[in-house]
Amino acid sequence: MSVLTLVKLSYFVAATLFLLGLQRMASPKTARSGIQWAGVGMLLATFATFFLPGMHNLALMAVAIVLGVALNWVWGRKVAITDMPQMVALFNGMGGGSAAAIGAMELVRWSAAGRADSRVAAVLAVVGALIGAVSLTGSVIAWAKLDGRMDKRYTFPGQQWFNALVAVAAVVCGAMALHTLALPWIVAFFVLALALGALMTLPIGGADMPVVISLYNAFTGLAVAFEGYVLGIDALIIAGTMVGAAGLLLTRLMAKAMNRSVKSVLFSNFGGTAGGGQAIAGSMKPIEAADAAAMMAYAERVVIVPGYGMAVAQAQHKIWELAQRLIARGVKVKFAIHPVAGRMPGHMNVLLAEAGVPYDLIADMDDINPEFPNTDVALVIGANDVVNPVAKTDPSSPIYGMPILDVVSAKNVIVIKRGKGTGFAGIENALFYADNTRMLYGDGAEMANALVSELKALDGGH
Repeated sequence: MSVLTLVKLSYFVAATLFLLGLQRMASPKTARSGIQWAGVGMLLATFATFFLPGMHNLALMAVAIVLGVALNWVWGRKVAITDMPQMVALFNGMGGGSAAAIGAMELVRWSAAGRADSRVAAVLAVVGALIGAVSLTGSVIAWAKLDGRMDKRYTFPGQQWFNALVAVAAVVCGAMALHTLALPWIVAFFVLALALGALMTLPIGGADMPVVISLYNAFTGLAVAFEGYVLGIDALIIAGTMVGAAGLLLTRLMAKAMNRSVKSVLFSNFGGTAGGGQAIAGSMKPIEAADAAAMMAYAERVVIVPGYGMAVAQAQHKIWELAQRLIARGVKVKFAIHPVAGRMPGHMNVLLAEAGVPYDLIADMDDINPEFPNTDVALVIGANDVVNPVAKTDPSSPIYGMPILDVVSAKNVIVIKRGKGTGFAGIENALFYADNTRMLYGDGAEMANALVSELKALDGGH
């Protein structure tokens, strides 16, 4: 059996592990093992690549891999759970940038040689480079917004038309680079492609970031698949295709969860400045931790609704301790998760898994919504836009039509909130003014700790 055959066989085994790992990632119960399976597949594919006939610069490859693994191992262990969306955005951008760099190097090599290896390879190199470059700069802008380094939106008059012109110019320059293989056209193409990614993301509001992250993840996967064909590496083609397909499916699911199309996410500038919608009557009514704890302690059903504020406060462990105490008292407790709660897909699931919350206590929006009318107390910690009832009642609201958790239908609602500010979409929340809602003001972790202490007191200090 030849070395090339062994390499190809290794790629097939790696692809199988990718597929099985991706399938296991579909369930929280098997997600960890799914990641491990896919990781083994990537390790096998990387090792096999060193034995491809005609490979050069093996020492540089090894150094790059060691440095990348070491840096990301340290970063991954140190990153705060609140910064996880930013890290995901950056890592995704690096993948897109790597694909774009492959396309750039191949185009430059073909320019020096005066011809491309094949017409199909040249087309895919340009397309992959375009998508990868957009993913790179778009992901960097998303990271800056999520990290608070940039305003949630940045717009100017005629922005969409300007973006369209940049996109057309990038395609034209790409076509000319393909036709002439001249360096000036190649450089112009990459400058415009990188600019396009940033310009596309600047006007998108923070409320759409989960959709944007998953979309750029799909872009990165497709770019890697295209450049895998250019390099003739089957593992890249298969892995990139899987990531691209999964990313596109997730993007569609995220957009559906917000009752929006991907087109509207990219071009409608939703999630911007505060305001919009009808004025909300009434006032916010505060509650003390002792009263809130008593209300939950003597309830039959309690639903806990976490949001990004819980991540900021790092209150997931205390909230789970609170839930455990309620369960010990015979209270039926569930956690309700909105598909786009947090700053990235699955953000709240990651937080709750870290705290050790059993999977069977976590319910998604469609399953939990019918239960809210029979819920004695709904405890909201850090969630805002995903529980705002104006999404169903106010056609003039920017979030009108977005499916929400029907928290307002519960008999009593307690909202843990640091202050009276608006959510990431920048609009007031009618839930906070509802007659059945009480506001428990303070830091999420501190208030959760106070609730646990009050429950201990009710249990005689145990």
